[in-house]
Amino acid sequence: MKVSAVIITLNEERNIADAIDSLDFVDEVVVVDSGSTDRTREIAAARGARVLFNEWPGFSAQKQFATDAAANNLILSLDADERISAELKTEIIDISKGNSASDGYRIPRLSYYLGRPIRHSGWYPDHQLRLFDRRKGRWNGRVIHESVAMEAGTTIASLRGNILHHTVTSRGEHARMIKERYAPLAAQQMFAEGRNTSRIRGLFSGAASFLRSYVIRQGFLDGYAGISIAYFAALHNVRKHSLLMEMRKQGDSAVVHHSTTNR
Repeated sequence: MKVSAVIITLNEERNIADAIDSLDFVDEVVVVDSGSTDRTREIAAARGARVLFNEWPGFSAQKQFATDAAANNLILSLDADERISAELKTEIIDISKGNSASDGYRIPRLSYYLGRPIRHSGWYPDHQLRLFDRRKGRWNGRVIHESVAMEAGTTIASLRGNILHHTVTSRGEHARMIKERYAPLAAQQMFAEGRNTSRIRGLFSGAASFLRSYVIRQGFLDGYAGISIAYFAALHNVRKHSLLMEMRKQGDSAVVHHSTTNR
């Protein structure tokens, strides 16, 4: 069964070449760009990808657009700052040869934060359903934490090889991601779900998330990176509740502008 890899991008010239290079075993790579002003599209095309443009509709809708645009039914979805490990490559090649009868596959994701792999803090194995038969699954439409929803009765297996996620390289970058994307999108999702909050609830949520990440999920074993992850988890929760309070006062959700596709 032929495999189509799909990637959505915006200003990813730093990442896109390595992402595509890790996909040298698939039958096609489709890159859907939403208006890059850097060399993302040129680099992707030079690497052999089929590059399409689609105005930004949100993460889930953009990934569904890319899925629908692919030539093959077996879809491998990758973010621009992710890579396919050697072990995972071998597993996917085996699947493409017909050596598995499952409709979807959950894949562990190993994230690199401040230059080191994170195996605690609740970040690993972080299973992602990224390989699937598009005839039996679709992106679920969520504003944030979008995922593939498979039809009832489908079979889902788990793979062993990792997606390698090269995420935050500095604390400043992490702070900007929370301020500009994660917290606004999370607040928007909470608003859409009709949820309410208060200042006390936000502070409690922040404190609880720090303890959960650093203590319960053993973030202390990740060294300095672990305490940084816990701190920003707390900041994210406080910030999203604060934004939700503002939205509830205004009676409408603010427009969240797309800044990048990295997670």
